[in-house]
Amino acid sequence: MATETASPVGEGDAFASAGLGDGRRLLRGAVGVAAFLVVWHAVSLTQDPFVLPSPVAVAGAFASELASGDMTAALSQSVRHWVPGTIAGTGLGVAAGVAFGWSRLLDDLTAPLVRTLRPVPPLALIGFAIAWFGINDWGAAFIIAVGAFWINFYAAYGAVEGVSEDLLDVGRTLGVRGDLDAVRSIVLPASLPGIMTGIRTGLGRCWMLVVASEIFGVPGVGREIIRASNNLRVDRAIAYILVLSLMYLLVDVAFRAVERRALAWRA
Repeated sequence: MATETASPVGEGDAFASAGLGDGRRLLRGAVGVAAFLVVWHAVSLTQDPFVLPSPVAVAGAFASELASGDMTAALSQSVRHWVPGTIAGTGLGVAAGVAFGWSRLLDDLTAPLVRTLRPVPPLALIGFAIAWFGINDWGAAFIIAVGAFWINFYAAYGAVEGVSEDLLDVGRTLGVRGDLDAVRSIVLPASLPGIMTGIRTGLGRCWMLVVASEIFGVPGVGREIIRASNNLRVDRAIAYILVLSLMYLLVDVAFRAVERRALAWRA
């Protein structure tokens, strides 16, 4: 009986998993974007520029900000707090989610506190960020970390809770002993797909939180969006919004490639 050998994951596979490897899907996406731009341009003809600028005006603002260096400077400033905030929130969220999802004792002890803190939006913590860290990158990173924490916490918690008891029984039969051994050998591999989904969702949420984290004066892309909006420079505001969208797209494609490799054992 013939058997198939799984081929190693290549760059093309990674792009395909991100929805970029199918020519037909790319064509459909291009048609959708073109239709959106046509509708946008048509509607902008009926509005003042400070209400809805045309795509051409936004493209001009984007090129102008990029050429002046202001856009790259703002992006580098945002990255300085996006990176530590995302890493801290993701790492702590996954670790807490796995621990509380596995340990009934920890879950019972922390359940009231978790249910109390979970509804608090990151924006409500801006005062604490200023008091604890100041108006700087660390204060902005704190806001981003809080948002990343809860997404990853519940994704990891749910993934660990969903691990089959039958799988655990098989592991114990094969010699797995103790909680740490079970978590390392069975729980983490079985819950990894759910954890990776939470991380991917959190990465996008963290780019959204860049605007919120810079609302109290920290320089970056979010602050530029707020300043442009306050000055009715909607074309400039949309140009910086596109920067966040492009950064998320790049990060998402890269993460999908990593995710595919990490979960290659499922194929």
